Amino acid sequence: MKRHLYKPGVLAALFAGVLLAGCDPEIDAPAPTAGETADFSTYIAVGNSLTAGYQDNGLYLDGQLNSYPAILAEQLQLVGGGDFTQPLFTQEQKNGSGYLRLTGFSAQGTPITAPVTDQLAVTRPNGLLTKYTGPIQNLGVPDIRVADITSTSYSSANPYYERITPDTAPNQTYLERVAATDHTFFSMWLGNNDVLLYATSGGAFSGGVLNSDFRTITPTNTFDANYAAMLNTLTADGQEGIVGTIPGVEAVPFFTTVGPVLKQSLDANGIPGFVALTGGGRDRIQVAAGQINAPQNGVLIPLTASAYAPLLAQPTGKYWRDLARQVSPSKDALVVRGTLLSLLAAYQIDTTQMFGLSGGNPWPSALLLDMAEISNIKAATEAFNSIIRAQAENRGLAIFDANQFFTAIQGGFSENGVAYSPAYISGNLFSLDGVHPTPRGYAIIANEMIKAINSKYNAKIPTVDVTQYRAVLFP
Repeated sequence: MKRHLYKPGVLAALFAGVLLAGCDPEIDAPAPTAGETADFSTYIAVGNSLTAGYQDNGLYLDGQLNSYPAILAEQLQLVGGGDFTQPLFTQEQKNGSGYLRLTGFSAQGTPITAPVTDQLAVTRPNGLLTKYTGPIQNLGVPDIRVADITSTSYSSANPYYERITPDTAPNQTYLERVAATDHTFFSMWLGNNDVLLYATSGGAFSGGVLNSDFRTITPTNTFDANYAAMLNTLTADGQEGIVGTIPGVEAVPFFTTVGPVLKQSLDANGIPGFVALTGGGRDRIQVAAGQINAPQNGVLIPLTASAYAPLLAQPTGKYWRDLARQVSPSKDALVVRGTLLSLLAAYQIDTTQMFGLSGGNPWPSALLLDMAEISNIKAATEAFNSIIRAQAENRGLAIFDANQFFTAIQGGFSENGVAYSPAYISGNLFSLDGVHPTPRGYAIIANEMIKAINSKYNAKIPTVDVTQYRAVLFP
């Protein structure tokens, strides 16, 4: 009976559909246009690892091809933009610096990664990469800080910059490198590393035997002066452009993934907290389990702690043995052992005591951002972002407020039926290093930049379909 009742309805629906199809108005998408003021004919990108396309703890060809500048440049070509040249690795050396790949999950669900070590571009002594000598428009250099842009010795400190530095000008500063490049439009997302390198090292390098200038927070006056110098260079001939602000560290999974797991383990075993080294010296502090990832008076545990969190309460010196191999001037076993003994003496470590639960074998400072360090990071991020916004507004530039964007998406969002969040791996936004985006994450960033450019310059640059870009690759 129902069958007969449905038939007329189906026919009526089909008939109505035919009528509606015949009457559908033609809705034209807005025609792409460059607007009235910006000239996109020659675009260059200035920045750090985020600009270079770094992901999965390495720079390799797939990441370069899916960098946000490459995606942005493709869309700019729809409104008069020209070719965009990146310093791409060759197919034979497509794995570049090497990177991490996901190989599976442990029984507890912990991701297991392995380094990719074949088809590298590390072909010269001291870890130098194969030189790229052609002209380039993506000037992204992993690890570079605003503090470094006027250094005449920077090419000797950073193999990524050395790779693109002309042999005829080995002491060329990054500022000079940018000044030598013709352009009509630019993006500049620079300044993250002026605070991020301090944060990812757990703030432990702000003093003590492992001190490093590259892992300290840049003084505000240096940031202000150098940032102005770069923007003056980029706008010297009246060029337009877009700048990006610095996201807060609590916005990325590198600092938010391990803490909840560690807290769960402490709670499950009735352990109220742990003892940790703080800063770069021998000082110890007590950390309550409730402080982990807490919004007030909280601490953060970086992703680098994932290998050591399961060792809590065990008599172990694994962290210090690993550190000795990392910082020792030689791979000779005796030399490494000497380095280990020096570290244990310097920090007064007794590895026969319970790791993290005794003052003699505390949780390492490099595996913790304590309250004082988080306060330093927040103050610097706020100061740097104020400088970026003020200098951009003074020059009439577009602003991609990355800090506001990554803060706003902490609870996750959905686009075209796909869920996104800052969650490690499952959130689709961040690669395996927990700091740099996946290709899809870079596509989302490119779209946010396009929206800011369109708004500032009254342009109509189309955004991209982010589902055409991949998230984390599963084995």
